[in-house]
Amino acid sequence: MIMKTINFANKNSLKILNQSLNSRRITKKKTKSIVEKILYQIKSGGDQSLIKIEQRFTKKKIRNKDLFFSKNEIRKYIKLLDTRTRRDIDLAFERVFKFHKKQKIYNFSFKDQLDNKLGYRSMPIQTLGIYVPGGKASYPSSVIMNCVPALVAKVENIYMCFPCLGKEVNPAVIYAATKCKVKKIFKIGGAQAIGAMAYGTKIVPKVDKIVGPGNEFVTYAKKEVFGEVGIDNIAGPSEVTIVADTSVNPSWIAADLIAQAEHDENSQCILISPNENFIKQVNREIKLQLFTLPKRNIAEKSLYKNGLAIYSKSLKQIADIINLIAPEHLELVSKNNNKLVSLVKNAGSIFLDKYSPEAMGDYLAGPNHVLPTSGSAKYSSGLSVLDFIKRQSIIKISKRGIERLGSSVINLANFENLQGHANSIKKRLEKRK
Repeated sequence: MIMKTINFANKNSLKILNQSLNSRRITKKKTKSIVEKILYQIKSGGDQSLIKIEQRFTKKKIRNKDLFFSKNEIRKYIKLLDTRTRRDIDLAFERVFKFHKKQKIYNFSFKDQLDNKLGYRSMPIQTLGIYVPGGKASYPSSVIMNCVPALVAKVENIYMCFPCLGKEVNPAVIYAATKCKVKKIFKIGGAQAIGAMAYGTKIVPKVDKIVGPGNEFVTYAKKEVFGEVGIDNIAGPSEVTIVADTSVNPSWIAADLIAQAEHDENSQCILISPNENFIKQVNREIKLQLFTLPKRNIAEKSLYKNGLAIYSKSLKQIADIINLIAPEHLELVSKNNNKLVSLVKNAGSIFLDKYSPEAMGDYLAGPNHVLPTSGSAKYSSGLSVLDFIKRQSIIKISKRGIERLGSSVINLANFENLQGHANSIKKRLEKRK
């Protein structure tokens, strides 16, 4: 068996599942130490420290101008991109843009019975930094998914960090960045890129918010700079949970699990089924399909290390398992989809029926593929236009309003021992001589 099987009829099944989930949510002490050191160096040393750190990784002498793409370089790489890929990026951009355009940004105001005017207005953040991975793979889809909701929100300045110094550059990433109106593309990566965008240097502008996935060093760096800047989330390795039965071809389900597993050795792929024989069939298909997969080593390690096949015949129990996992991606491919989806409370994105593999959502279905991981779907959502909007309360109290409500504020302020607050109201209620 490729994936470890858990029979939920057994007493220890819940304990085994929790152990498996928790094992992926621990940050290594070594990672913390390295990241904290890098962030301190960037904050105190700026560009000089940034160059030194990048030179350490690339083993090459780096000048200031090497840290970003010139306009000529951008044009050169775009020319290298084939027409078909360019057209498909255009299609993905169009579909994702149309979906996010439907997400309404509301302003409102009203007058209450005392003639007080209350409401709020929505404003976009001004400056955004996005991080696009460039290690094991580089993804133009990450550019689109992180930039498009910001474009819809009307963020003025978008900057991008793309770790490619001393590496082969993926022209599709560069094309996607220009499509998304990225103002400047920096060639830096890792914790140092997050630090540069968070604190600002002479070369890298300080941003208001940082979004985008990365390795454990990038993730921990985002966690550390939160407060200095906003972030999208603390993303863990990618994950999928699939509920499937004999109504679907087991080779399709095997392919969906492998698609997720090839991202990272730490990706988590979980199959839940009410049929034990179906689980065996999927495992056999995984073995066959892995044989020809270019990223076989990554996918195989992921499935052996973190893959789970859960056997449960109870629909309610299956729903409870899903809500405990709170998966980033959830595929429901069974005869009981309609009943099951009504019981699901925690999931980043739900893919219904057999023609909706998670891979469609990764590229061009329309909804965002930046989703909560590591159980955070219990309290958070995928990236949206609202993540790039800040709301400002508008309060205009009338003379009648302060006369009617002021005494209650004074009483509450005194109760909280905040006499200064009380006094600011009293002054306005005092009769002028």
